[in-house]
Amino acid sequence: MTAALAATWSLLIGLVLIMVAHGLQSTLLGVRAGLEGFDETVTGVIMAGYYVGFLVGSLVTPLMVKRVGHVRVFAAVASLASVAVLAHSVLVEPVSWTAMRVTTGFCIAALYIVAESWLNDRATNETRGQVLAIYMIVLMLGMAAGQYLLPLSDPSGFVLFILVSVLLSISLVPMLLSASPAPYFDAPQPVSLRVLYVTSPLAVVGAGLLGVAQGVLLGMSAVYAVSAGLIGAEVSIFVSAFMIGGVLLQFPIGRLSDRFDRRLVMTAVTLAAAGVALFAWWFGSVDRWLLFLLAALFGGCCLSMYALVLSHANDHLEREQMVAASSTLYLVYSAGGILGPPLAGAAMGLMGPDGFFATVALLHLLLGVFALYRMTRRPAIPLEEQGAWVAVPQSSTSVAAAMAADEYAESQAQRES
Repeated sequence: MTAALAATWSLLIGLVLIMVAHGLQSTLLGVRAGLEGFDETVTGVIMAGYYVGFLVGSLVTPLMVKRVGHVRVFAAVASLASVAVLAHSVLVEPVSWTAMRVTTGFCIAALYIVAESWLNDRATNETRGQVLAIYMIVLMLGMAAGQYLLPLSDPSGFVLFILVSVLLSISLVPMLLSASPAPYFDAPQPVSLRVLYVTSPLAVVGAGLLGVAQGVLLGMSAVYAVSAGLIGAEVSIFVSAFMIGGVLLQFPIGRLSDRFDRRLVMTAVTLAAAGVALFAWWFGSVDRWLLFLLAALFGGCCLSMYALVLSHANDHLEREQMVAASSTLYLVYSAGGILGPPLAGAAMGLMGPDGFFATVALLHLLLGVFALYRMTRRPAIPLEEQGAWVAVPQSSTSVAAAMAADEYAESQAQRES
């Protein structure tokens, strides 16, 4: 662990700053949209813009990196993201905000890809698994920490937008002062969706439904909090509870999936997420701290699922297919993310705040039913042939999965020996 931190500390500091800024911005926009009187459906469309930009950025950034290099791409998109944040405080209307969310999503995707490829280059075979675990924790805790900056100023003003801009700008410093040379970068070509579906239908359907569910969770949780009457620090606690739960439950759930049929664990976790969401729908208004606890439990289940889906896909793939397949899965996940916020916004428009938890409960229930169906169509892989779970965050997964695939292959080799 010490060696992993020593090799990557400057990059991780930059990532922390990016995630704190990203977490604060997402919640700030949800709260501000409510203060401005934006309809929930309109807010959902605005939030979906982020996933549109993120999908485009994931596809375009590798071409930009090959053309002008890591450092220039990182500096350019961090500056553009900083400007886009400030534009939200000046142009307060839905069309402009949607355009700025698309811009922000594009920039964040590029920042992820550059940082991840640099982390992969700095990691060794001995430290790669530790680096990936630290990276995932940094992402979630950074976003959680960003929530607690919300009470520092009035969301109806411009101070918090300036704070986000400053954090994004400062994130440039560790990357630009890194002493190591820029790494070689070669983005994988995705395998076809049809081939991947034939290989692992549950992975494809799971990635799509999780994209929708996590798009709702990450894009509309602050909107729900405002609609449900949470104020001030309560909004920060509620939104951060999802990420904290993800950090706490991610590894126990993942290790559990190594000991049992991974599909069984996936089914249990997604149905548990549906059950917690239903409980929050029915009883979350009884007590604030009960709501926060349920949010943490739901976040732990929901945010643990993507790594299970990718690990399940890897169980049916050759090592040389893993990175390409993860790229295709991430495209499916991102497409689902685009649909999530508008879907939840429409549900909240019809049902009020209850539409938030009703939507994510339904999505996880659908995934659980499909997982049960798939268990009747294909026998379980013997545990000795099932690969090891790998902790892969839902960021620009093509590069993170390259790190994970090496760790995955090493784990299998150790099992065989």
